Amino acid sequence: MKVKLLELRDFRNYHTLQVEFSEDANLLYGDNAQGKTNILEAIYLCGTTKSHRGSKDKDMIRYDGEESHIRMFIERDSITHKIDMHLKQNKAKGIAIDGIPIKKSSELFSLINIVSFSPEDLSIVKNGPGERRRFMDMELCQLDKIYLFHLANYNKAITQRNSLLKQLQYSRGLEDTLAVWNEHLITSGTKLIKARTEFIKEISDIAEKIHEKLSDGRETLKLLYEPNVIEEDYKKAMKESLQKDIATKMTNVGPHRDDISFQLSKLNETMKTEKEAYEDVRRFGSQGQQRTAALSLKLAEIELVKMRIKDTPIILLDDVLSELDRNRQEQLLSCIQGMQTIITCTGLEEFVNDRLEHNQVYHVKNGNIEKINEKIK
Repeated sequence: MKVKLLELRDFRNYHTLQVEFSEDANLLYGDNAQGKTNILEAIYLCGTTKSHRGSKDKDMIRYDGEESHIRMFIERDSITHKIDMHLKQNKAKGIAIDGIPIKKSSELFSLINIVSFSPEDLSIVKNGPGERRRFMDMELCQLDKIYLFHLANYNKAITQRNSLLKQLQYSRGLEDTLAVWNEHLITSGTKLIKARTEFIKEISDIAEKIHEKLSDGRETLKLLYEPNVIEEDYKKAMKESLQKDIATKMTNVGPHRDDISFQLSKLNETMKTEKEAYEDVRRFGSQGQQRTAALSLKLAEIELVKMRIKDTPIILLDDVLSELDRNRQEQLLSCIQGMQTIITCTGLEEFVNDRLEHNQVYHVKNGNIEKINEKIK
C-alpha cells in the first residue's frame, strides 16, 4: 500500500501542488509554518475523511478560495486507485473513488490505512479521555467497517437524544419519547463496547512487548479499557441516569464517556499482587514514562494494522523525531523500515549516517515544494 501522487488546489497555503512520492522514505524539510504539515494533513484527510489536527473542512480551504480539491493516487494490491475530495465552505465534502461518487465514508476506509504520528500523539496519555476515544475510533473505523456503521448510528442517536433533553424544559410531555433513543443507543453502544474491548486487549499485548524493549526490560506496560458502562448494566444505568440527564440536558451514560488507562509496573519487588504492582502512568508516571507509553501505543498500532490487513500501512511522521531521544528515534525508525513513510522535519541533520534508506527529499518553502536529488550526507 502506498501513495503515488498527491495534487492539491486551494488547500491551506497551497494554491496548486503536485508531488510524487517514493515507495520508501520521503522527507519534507523546511522552516516552521511553510506548509509541511499541510501535506500530511491532506493525505490523512484523503484517506480517513478527517483532519489529524481536528480541523473543520472550511478551515482547510485556502484563505481566498471557495473550495479545495485534493486528488490522491494510491496503489494497493498492484492496483492504482484515484481518490478525489472536494471541501466546501458551507456544504458537506464530496468524495469520489475512481471517478465514482461515494455516499458513505466506509467505502473510503476500506481502501487505505494510515498511521499518523505527531507531537500531540506523545501527549495522549496525559491528555483528556476524548483524545483516547478518538484514537480508538479512528483506528477501529479504518479496520472495521461494521464498527464505523455502529459509531455513526450511535453518534446520531446521541445528538437526537441530547436535543430532546434540551426540549424537555419546555415540554415535559416529550419525556416518553426518550425510550426510543435509549434503545438506539443501547443497540449501537453495545457493539462499540464489544469492539473496543477486543481492540484494547489485542493492542495491549503488542504494546507490552514493544514497551519492554523501549525500556530495556525495566518496565511492563498494560492498557486497560475503562468503559463508562458495561453491557449487562447498560439499560439499568440509562434508567438511573434519567433525572441527571434531564437536569444537565445531556446523556451521561454510554461509550461516549469511555477511557483507556495506561498501567506501568512498579519496580518495588515487595509488591505481591498484580493490582499493587501497577500504577497509572497518567497520574504517577514521569513525562518520559508517559511519552514512552504513548510511543509504545503508536508502534503497536502499526503492528496491529499489519496483522489485520496483511499489508503495511502508510506512515506519516509530523516533526515527531525532534520530540524523542536518540534511543526512541532509533526504535521508531527501525519499526517503520520497509514501509512507505512521509516525514516532516525542520532540518536534515536528523537523518545523517543513512538512518533511512532510499530517501526522497523535498524542500518546502512558502507553499512551494522542490525536489532535492542529492544524496543525504
